[in-house]
Amino acid sequence: MISDFIYKYYIDPVRYEQPYNAVETITYALILIAALYLIYLWFKKSDMKIDGPFVLATLPFVILGGVLRVVQDTHMITSDLQFLLVTPPIYVLLFLYAVTILFVSRYLQEQGLCKNFLKVYGGAGLFTSFCVVLLLASWGLTHTRIDLFVLAIIPLMAIVATVIVFAVMRYALKWEYVTDPLYMTLLFGQLLDASATSYGIDLHPSVKYIEQHVVGSFLIDWTHTAFVMFPLKLVVLFPAIYIMEQYRKEANPAFWHLVLLAMITVGLAPGIRDMTRMVLYV
Repeated sequence: MISDFIYKYYIDPVRYEQPYNAVETITYALILIAALYLIYLWFKKSDMKIDGPFVLATLPFVILGGVLRVVQDTHMITSDLQFLLVTPPIYVLLFLYAVTILFVSRYLQEQGLCKNFLKVYGGAGLFTSFCVVLLLASWGLTHTRIDLFVLAIIPLMAIVATVIVFAVMRYALKWEYVTDPLYMTLLFGQLLDASATSYGIDLHPSVKYIEQHVVGSFLIDWTHTAFVMFPLKLVVLFPAIYIMEQYRKEANPAFWHLVLLAMITVGLAPGIRDMTRMVLYV
């Protein structure tokens, strides 16, 4: 009975590339919350400072997660090792990799071999992301194609949407704090996700994509357009940023930054993955 439940709601959706179900969604949300708290406790004991520069230096690893996920989408890995690159194993894999690079970078600074360990840490993430992008580009040139129009139009949609939302927050609502690079990154990441989903489902000329998350899929079926993802994102972003800023005044700065990093990740990483899939037609 238990094994049937696990296969039905956790293993089979991954193995057969099915959309997320409600049980998966709730489970992964609870795991994320627990993981954030445990990571906070761990970093607190290690006396590691979690602040704005740390979050920005971690963003290359978020990008890495997005492009690395596409490696599994291409099925260039045919063994069961490919399932290490799906949710949630890929998050564990990336966490272990990022933490290893982080502590090695800090050790190098302590030994006087580098001046700023965050530059080494972020640089390693960028280099690894670049290597994965080269791998995907090579695969695309030999197996499918690389659509430069898609590579341009989706980020452009996200930039335009970000500028409009930023203008409303900054000038209409007078939220001066929205100029914080972390909030701007959050806006862009979430709206990139909305742009990729909208283009992929409603506008992509060749491949039929679907929304994998429960709420998004329900709203798309209800409204008959994937562009409903934009108002869905805004319904979440406006109160989320306002609440985060109010909480910022009283919260532990390290935990506040971790929560914001998680919010950025759940938008930016899927957005990059979906966009890259469409660029490669997979």
